[in-house]
Amino acid sequence: MDPFKQLLSVFEMRMQQHAGEAIDGIPAELGTITETGLKLDSFKYEIQDYIVADWTVTLRLPPFSLTGRTVPADENGNPTGSPSGKMRFDFDETEVENVELDLSDGLQAGQRVLAIPVNGGKDAVVICIVGGGDSDA
Repeated sequence: MDPFKQLLSVFEMRMQQHAGEAIDGIPAELGTITETGLKLDSFKYEIQDYIVADWTVTLRLPPFSLTGRTVPADENGNPTGSPSGKMRFDFDETEVENVELDLSDGLQAGQRVLAIPVNGGKDAVVICIVGGGDSDA
């Protein structure tokens, strides 16, 4: 066997082992948002005061176009006239820093989520939605 391939194979095996050990202690669980709280799949009781993770990200948009109408407006954005004909608006590629994602605002009963139990299982932090549909749970 090629010694470089052998070295690479050992290196890859060790990296997988270290990655597995690093995330082994994180007890992420699937759950379902209910009308009054969060029901984790492996926990018999509903958690009513769950926590939702805050996310601040950089939003990168490719070049894109939108079609719409223009409407004359006052300084407050209130319409002051009739809409014009259709117009196309072309946007350049752009990056917007410090965009806040408010996951808690969009959570609805029946949605499946990924949560991490904390404080000895007394609380849970919802970190993302993993499915948008209703659940049988």
